[in-house]
Amino acid sequence: MAEVSTLFWDNGGVILTNGWDRNSRREAVTKFHLDWEDFEDRHELMLDAFEKGEITLDEYVRRTVFYREHPFTSQQFKQFMFEQSKPFPEALAFLGQLAQGKRYQMAALNNESLEINDYRIHQFHLRDYFETFFSSCYLRARKPLPAIYNLALQITQCSPRECVLIDDRGLNLECARELGMHTVQFQNVPQLQADLAKLGVTARKD
Repeated sequence: MAEVSTLFWDNGGVILTNGWDRNSRREAVTKFHLDWEDFEDRHELMLDAFEKGEITLDEYVRRTVFYREHPFTSQQFKQFMFEQSKPFPEALAFLGQLAQGKRYQMAALNNESLEINDYRIHQFHLRDYFETFFSSCYLRARKPLPAIYNLALQITQCSPRECVLIDDRGLNLECARELGMHTVQFQNVPQLQADLAKLGVTARKD
């Protein structure tokens, strides 16, 4: 087995809460008194372009919410969206230990819209952990399709067998495995540490 050199990390569901998932959208519908079916239908139609950076946050909000008048502002709705991002302290602490050890190339590999992704990078100081950000909004490609994994491999010049993808979603991991990458499905930090150790990945310094 090739020695692992590179760790690709999903963000939402692993080190942070999801940026704008179904639960957050349901809370938005309740808070702002929206129609769930209408909002969710519009969200699904806009999601691919939104997470691939092909439309802005303002365009997304205009198409999903502000196609008609409301008693709240676009800025209030966007602030609510940003507030959905919270850290998972234990996971971030372990990520920090691995990053400080400098034994592995550390990179984010995530699906996220541009403005929310940039907010999360700054708000949670993710540049302290990751050397590179392979985000759907930058690469114009989304997991689980092969394009985003292939771009990450080509840019890092790593072979799949040198790499581990850490993600909480089975389909994302399934597609990465088909390309030859090692995968770990995140459930909790002790489980993640144990599964990475089986691949020879630990937080110890040489």
